[in-house]
Parts: sequence; structure tokens; C-alpha cells
Amino acid sequence: MGIGSMARAAFWSLLLAAGPVLAQEPPAVLDPDASAIEDRWRGIEVTLALSRAVPWRVFTLDGPRRLAVEVRGVGWEGLGAEALLRGDNATGVAVTTGEGGWSRLEVTLGRALAVTEAGMAVDGEDGAARLQIVLEATDDESFAASASSSEAEPRSAPEAGPALKPTDDAFVVAIDPGHGGIDPGAEREGLKEAGLMLTLAEELAAALDEAGIVPVLTREEDSFVPLQERMTLARAAGADVLLSLHADALQEDDASGASIYTLTDEAVDEASGKMVQRHQGSDLLAGLDLRGEEDAVATALMDLARADTVPRSRRLAEVLARELGAAGAAVNDHALRRAPLAVLNAADFPSVLVETGFLSDPGDRARLSTRGGRALIVQGVVAGLQAWAESEAGPRR
Repeated sequence: MGIGSMARAAFWSLLLAAGPVLAQEPPAVLDPDASAIEDRWRGIEVTLALSRAVPWRVFTLDGPRRLAVEVRGVGWEGLGAEALLRGDNATGVAVTTGEGGWSRLEVTLGRALAVTEAGMAVDGEDGAARLQIVLEATDDESFAASASSSEAEPRSAPEAGPALKPTDDAFVVAIDPGHGGIDPGAEREGLKEAGLMLTLAEELAAALDEAGIVPVLTREEDSFVPLQERMTLARAAGADVLLSLHADALQEDDASGASIYTLTDEAVDEASGKMVQRHQGSDLLAGLDLRGEEDAVATALMDLARADTVPRSRRLAEVLARELGAAGAAVNDHALRRAPLAVLNAADFPSVLVETGFLSDPGDRARLSTRGGRALIVQGVVAGLQAWAESEAGPRR
């Protein structure tokens, strides 16, 4: 058994001794007094005050015009949804429930409004969360173009992985196309980062499948998927590694080529120290809730996990940079970088962020917008993952 496998085995032994597996958290409680759907200048603002953070997504529907706010794990019992209405720009509201713990708050709009802001803030002290969504006036044509197709029922939870559970020796790669939905990411010359990364993710998934590697996408459409939900999907699929795909844009066109990000040393320490903060409590580590443990014990468990995953992530970054260059993809002169990025915080599987290029650079735009240009990136990533998996020999989780 290799060093990485020994550390992994020790980690799971400690983890299983630390506390029970929670089958499901109790529903988050909505505070009706601190929640509202109210008029604001040129639109409305929706505020949902919750006892804890939950996965969420938001989009608009047409025929009739509606705002749909989908949340998972929220209890609506005893709430008169109409009581949230406090204005004239929203004319009706209803709550429906679907599969997988998802429910939908539908707000009927009195006129064409577009989502301009959406975000969830979490209190670091008590874990309470506040989801706020702002809509402002738009024209009828723009509203119709951006609205999703109508659905009678809330969407069920996205597929967490392959239809059949992979065998123990399967190599599972979670591919995370950055941004999506109300968050288009970087934009240049009519190109949107979210759309390009979804296309690249689909092409990469097909290539991985051909290579005998199991791909799992954290989103399969132009929809907003919260960060924690992306990590939940990767974890539920038994991912051995997570690749987050991005294509940034700078104010000045002075950077080009791919670069690979891993977590900074400072962020590693901070991530371990903050792991007991609630975001989706039962999902802190592979479905285990460690909040009942002393902070020192919980942090030590996270540190033990990262003692294995952080160096493996950095080795993966090195191999990816090498193989991207060997495949002929454009690689930045400073390809290996570190940053305190939240998507890299998972302790129980290696993760890297692949900045596939810069939309602010004409050459990168041309490469990312053509299948031939993306093919070099796909070839390099597949070769990198294969080489890394071979070098990281030993039984997988």
C-alpha cells in the first residue's frame, strides 16, 4: 500500500470513529417575518431568510411571466406564501414540491423583469442564510429569449453520477463547467465563458468515456448550479478528482494560454479551520456531519485528509500543464498557479481549476470557439489524467 493509500485509509478510519452518518438533515426553517417579495425601483426584490444554507437555483418562465426559485431541503409547512407579497410588481405566489427534496417558489410577475442579482449569504456564527434575488425591468423580447421552458413540477435533483454505480476500480472524473444560467462568466466578442466551458466539458466527457474513464458533469445545461451543489454531485458520484473549467478575461489583452490552479497553503489552513461552519452540514465530508465534534478534532481530520489530497492536486496540476503543452495546446508561461479558490476546498478528493485560456486574448478566443482548438485541450487533459492516475497507483476510495 502506497503512502497516499495509507493516509486515505487512516483518514477514513478516524472519520468513521468520529461520528454517525446522517441520512438526512432536518428541513431548513424559513423565517416569514424576515422574508418578503417586495417592490423596489424598477422591479422587485425576493428575500428568503433560512435557518441554514441550502442548494438553490433561479430562472424565469414565460406564459405567464414568472420567477422560479428552486431550493432543496426547505420546509414550507404552515407558511401562507401569499403573505410574502408586499408590492404591486409581483401579482401572485405559489409553492410546489418535487422529488429529491426540491421545492419551487413561483412568483407571478406583473411585467417583464430580468434577474440582475442573486446570491446567498451565510452567517458565520449561527449558519443562518439569506437568499436575495433582484429583478429589474426589461423588454418583452429580452424576457422571452431568456426564459426557460415551462415545467409543471420542480426539477428533481440533478443526476449525481452515472446511471450505474462505478466499480471500485473505475476512475471517476467530475468535470465542472464554470458559471452558468444567471452567471455567464467572462464575455468577449459575443462569446460567453459559461457556454464555452459547457461545450468543452461535453467534448472532454466524450473523450474520457472513450478512454475508459468515467466522466460526471456538474451541470449539463446553461443553468446556475451553486458551488456547494457542484461539490455534492462530485462527491455523490464517487469522484476521484474534480476539474473546474474556466476561461477568464482581463481588462488588458496581455495574457494567454492555459494555466492550472491549486489551493494556496494559506487557504489550506483556513479551509481546515473553517470546516465546521455550516453550508450544507451533512455534506461536510462524504455525508458525515462532524459538527458535534470538538473543533480541534474536526480540524485534525480535515488536515489529515488534505495531507493526502493537496499534494496529489499539485502533482495533477504539474502533469496537466506538461501534457497540455505536449498536445500542442497554448499554455501560459506561468502555468502553475495557486489561489484561495472555494471550488478547490474539498478535502476528500484532489481538485484543480483549469483556466483554459483568456477570452480577452484573440488567439485564445479563436482556439476556444472552434472544435479543433478545443480538441488540443481535450487531448492534453485526457493524457494528463491518464498519466496522473497511473502515477498515483494504489487502491482508490
